[in-house]
Amino acid sequence: MTDATLDNREGKRKWMYPLLRAGIYYKWRSAISYVYLIFFFAGPFLRINGQPLLLLNFMDRQFVLLGQVFWPQDIFLFVLATLVFLVCVVLFTIAFGRIFCGWICPQTIFMEMVFRKVETWIEGDANTRKKLDAGPWTNNKIYKKTAKHIAFLLISFLIANTFLAYLIGSASLIKIIIEPVNLHWVGFFSIWVFTFIFYAVYSQVRELVCTVICPYGRLQTVLIDKNTLVVAYNDVRGEPRGKLERNPNPLNLKGDCVDCGLCVSVCPTGIDIREGTQLECINCTMCIDACDEVMDKIHKPRNLIGFYSENMIHSKQKPSFTARMKGYTAVIVVMISVLSYFILSRSDMNITVMRGAGMLYQQQTGGYISNIYNAEVINKSNTARDFVITTNDPAVKIKYIQAPGKVAAGGSVKMMFFLMVPTANIHTLKTDIKLNLTLNNKVLQTVSATFVGPTND
Repeated sequence: MTDATLDNREGKRKWMYPLLRAGIYYKWRSAISYVYLIFFFAGPFLRINGQPLLLLNFMDRQFVLLGQVFWPQDIFLFVLATLVFLVCVVLFTIAFGRIFCGWICPQTIFMEMVFRKVETWIEGDANTRKKLDAGPWTNNKIYKKTAKHIAFLLISFLIANTFLAYLIGSASLIKIIIEPVNLHWVGFFSIWVFTFIFYAVYSQVRELVCTVICPYGRLQTVLIDKNTLVVAYNDVRGEPRGKLERNPNPLNLKGDCVDCGLCVSVCPTGIDIREGTQLECINCTMCIDACDEVMDKIHKPRNLIGFYSENMIHSKQKPSFTARMKGYTAVIVVMISVLSYFILSRSDMNITVMRGAGMLYQQQTGGYISNIYNAEVINKSNTARDFVITTNDPAVKIKYIQAPGKVAAGGSVKMMFFLMVPTANIHTLKTDIKLNLTLNNKVLQTVSATFVGPTND
């Protein structure tokens, strides 16, 4: 456990009571959080072409993103998208540090913008909560603690239901809610497991998710360099720090930092930003808002704490787009282009045709030569479909040994058939025959099949 979360005298965890200073950055974070929360809770119920906005149904191996249905056959798209995401995270961290954690991460948004606000509403501000926790168990304390934890459980229950809706779909969730429990034991049990997990995280674990559990903070220390913009203290301007004096000694020059400690008091992870960049810093900008408020009061310029790189503070350099950033950007552009191509060219159905291994051609009645083939059709749509296999050459016939029938949603069907070609049409040992996967008279895919036969020349 880090120093920021330890009481160094006893080696116990130090409970955080961050003060709230609603400056310009906090207002922007709040606005982003409200948009995020609206989309989070509405997401399972929004539909695009009859499909949810996002569905990650691992049980049925069905995944939906922005109304597009993806099945296990599209696993390569998932791998490619994951690689793009990881490279984007790397580039973003190189350029802006851990700002994702303070502004977009669900853990921070729910903790600071939901649970912390409920806690403040019930128990009071940071100093009041600290006194309440340190005081004896009076009726008032029991009432407030009970009310807070009931509220936390209710919010966790709501989050758990929404989270489960992203995994099984809103329709299945509604069935669990309105139908008897004995019909949905697994779903009912899952809801309460998720509820108590979220409750434990936001009522007890809290900032330890960011400072101890999450590996991203440690990844940040490897990726950032002297050109990375992070929330930082301008020690060149602020040092030597000291308390504000009514009659300052002109020989004892001080920096702009008045050592009020407010930047530490507002920090949700309990660090002192004046000690430099630390892995516990989630770039939430609370210290910027607090320091700007103090600078305004003492009539000093803002941004004693702000978004700086090390080179901006000590070398007076302007932010630059380094060669390292350019390289990662080029990689991202290429990977996104490839991913976009595969997604846009992706068909709802695919066919694979292979000639029977080791099989020779066969003489058929009526002057035909035949080859045997195995084929598989994959349906990536969310509805069952009938399809037809046709050829570009009307003289070529298809004779099924194993007829395909209907292919289920997200399923596949295998078949065996003969391709029968008139002997007079065969002029080489190997001939390419075009096969079309057709749905409702529309050709979805065309593949080539190698046909082996005798030559007549």
